[in-house]
Amino acid sequence: MSQSNITVEPTSNENIVKFVANSFLTQAKSYEFHNIDEAKSSPLAQELFYLPFVKTVYISQNFIAIEKYNIVEWGDVQEEVAVSISDYLSSGKTIVKEAETSKRVPVTVYAESTPNPGVMKFVANKPLADGTFEFKNIDEALDAPLASSLFSFPFVKEVFISTNYVSVMKYNVAEWQDISMEIREFIRKYIEEGKTILNDEILLKKKKPTEASTSETKKMDISGASGIDKEIIDILDEYIKPAVASDGGHIAFDSFDEETKTVRVILQGACSGCPSSTITLKNGIETMLREMLNGRVANVEAING
Repeated sequence: MSQSNITVEPTSNENIVKFVANSFLTQAKSYEFHNIDEAKSSPLAQELFYLPFVKTVYISQNFIAIEKYNIVEWGDVQEEVAVSISDYLSSGKTIVKEAETSKRVPVTVYAESTPNPGVMKFVANKPLADGTFEFKNIDEALDAPLASSLFSFPFVKEVFISTNYVSVMKYNVAEWQDISMEIREFIRKYIEEGKTILNDEILLKKKKPTEASTSETKKMDISGASGIDKEIIDILDEYIKPAVASDGGHIAFDSFDEETKTVRVILQGACSGCPSSTITLKNGIETMLREMLNGRVANVEAING
């Protein structure tokens, strides 16, 4: 069993620290435990609760977040906790015992149009990924089995996977009315058979400097941002991202130039290459940022799409 690497990341809450792994811990599921009794299904969480300062344990797809009591400072104990988690994961012990269900929940997938006529959104009734992942071609999808399988269709141009949906961009050789049912059924069967959506290796690639299109969009930790950058990120997260996600796309903050008052963003999924994306940027996002930030932002540009 190879050694698991753990990266310590602070959060906006000084009592909570994230311990990020280089492998998937759960299959797009999250668990929260407030005491050792609640953590009966997670031997790892129970072990962490033996530490006297641990208040809450949160296990997600590729990280463990721990909330501490105020009896210690994270700077004094976080490295020791990281080593303990790394050793536990490397041992191959159970992280969370999945509850056995007597009745299998059927998987449903429905197709939903987007503002981009070249992109269709396929929404599942279960989580698929924690984060956003965009693949421009089959070579970029080597560690994403679902995306790689979709590229076997000659009309599939790009694939975007996030939370509980897959956005597919097509070439103009086919019309959605002729292929949407075929793709929908393919995705449904793939999920129902329990096949892997994303491999662990994709998490390692996320940690390396790569193009935004090859893995999850780079995220700026709000706790590490300051001033107007943080205000822009907050507005994007609260007001813009939900609307964009509902259309099968994703938007992420890239940078802000104070001299030109220009915000640069990354567009993915249905937003990338969408004919209406320029209108959305100028009439929607740009107008909102101008008004909410009292003129400190003048322009919004997309660095892709």
